Amino acid sequence: MSRYRGPRLRVVRRLGELPGLSRKTPRRAYPPGQHGQGRRKRSEYAIRLEEKQKLRFNYGVTEGQLVRYVKKARQATGSTGQKLLELLEMRLDNTVFRLGMAGTIPGARQLVSHGHVTVNGKVVDIPSYQCRPGEVISVRNQDRSRRLVEANMEYPGLANLPSHLDFDKNTLTGKVNGIIEREWIALQINELLVVEYYSRKA
Repeated sequence: MSRYRGPRLRVVRRLGELPGLSRKTPRRAYPPGQHGQGRRKRSEYAIRLEEKQKLRFNYGVTEGQLVRYVKKARQATGSTGQKLLELLEMRLDNTVFRLGMAGTIPGARQLVSHGHVTVNGKVVDIPSYQCRPGEVISVRNQDRSRRLVEANMEYPGLANLPSHLDFDKNTLTGKVNGIIEREWIALQINELLVVEYYSRKA
């Protein structure tokens, strides 16, 4: 299944607020479609599927990528759900977004893919790159790259910088100090339901 490139607000109306996907707020509070305003009782499967879709669309990963992240989270020690969120949050595109260099995760992914971002002084153009504590993330030392990021920073996606990151607006340089804590994850989600969704499919 490929990455979603359709109308973002339609997804936000269906799944609720997705801070990484769009800064906009839909005018209608109910889901899109003919039965959007109807009150149907959802099955347990539908509830788990919806939580899984929130993760997919917010972080902009494909179904195959999400399955791999779940497998990796299961192999790690500690809570599988917590580890899954950590893996998604520590992606380079999401870290660029959380530093305020882009207004959305798709915008941050484009910055990374086009070679405007460096990690420890080297250009990294892989959005799924896993950031590690101690790494320095900066804007490439080119006028075009700096102008793009400076323009993005006028309209940030999220106001607060997570505790595991530092950012210097003058030099456009950020540092990863640790792994993100659960309380700083902006997406409203029950990660245990996502783990259960994939447990039933396994």
